[in-house]
Amino acid sequence: MSQSPYIFDVSTETFDQYVIENSHHKPVLVDFWAEWCAPCKALMPVLANITESYAGELLLAKVNCDEQAALSERFGIRSLPTVVLFKDGQPVDGFAGIQPESAIRGMLEPHVAEPATEPQPAEDTAAAVEALLEAGQPEQAIALLQPALAEHSDDALLLLLARALIASAQHDDAETVLTSIQDQESHKQGIAGLRAALGFARQASEFPASALLAERLQNNPEDSEAAYQLAIQQLAGQQHQAALEGLLRLMQRDRGYADNSPQRTLLQTFELLGNDHPLSISYRRKLYQLLY
Repeated sequence: MSQSPYIFDVSTETFDQYVIENSHHKPVLVDFWAEWCAPCKALMPVLANITESYAGELLLAKVNCDEQAALSERFGIRSLPTVVLFKDGQPVDGFAGIQPESAIRGMLEPHVAEPATEPQPAEDTAAAVEALLEAGQPEQAIALLQPALAEHSDDALLLLLARALIASAQHDDAETVLTSIQDQESHKQGIAGLRAALGFARQASEFPASALLAERLQNNPEDSEAAYQLAIQQLAGQQHQAALEGLLRLMQRDRGYADNSPQRTLLQTFELLGNDHPLSISYRRKLYQLLY
């Protein structure tokens, strides 16, 4: 991004020259961000794509709030990311939090000359969504995916949407999305993993909270039901290693519990993680040693 002539970093010393003065000639979008802020990093490629699409009719200035605290105080920045549009030396519009590209373009439309319409590449959207999901922001990931999918249906993005819907407990919608994927065969492993994750999430919603189950196990280590339900809660919370370890211990003590549910759940977890995942490789070996 720093190599673009339309995108640049600003400091307390350069802000007035690069933002205020430039905004008398062309609108300047100012992105207040920080290194620790995952939504900020997810928003950056979206802002960069928009700026490049205006081909010089819009500039993007980036303010690292950890390094430029005085600028954050000057403009009363209270949350990150915050984006402010400057025109004719004054802030004229803006937003806080991550927004879909269509909403940002809608905000810019009254202030910036009409750009050539160029949709955000699917790979940029996917990278931004991955960052949001890793940061535990599934609702914001969904907000980014919906306009991208409205422009062009893409199976890879649909998989990400299903993942975000599962994380935000929209289970029926996630099932609908998984069914709508066109090339089921090419995405067989990814779909199987997400169906496993969906199953764990649905089960977990019907079980007691993890703390209560852990307390039951502490009082009675032989409580197979509590052990199994805790493993499902851990899988729903992406605590995969703890869940796998708990399921393996349960199999060692009570192999046939609930019609072999621990073994079936272990195999479903391998599908969720993928066969090449280090945990799948390690615990598949342990499972086979236990069985044979």
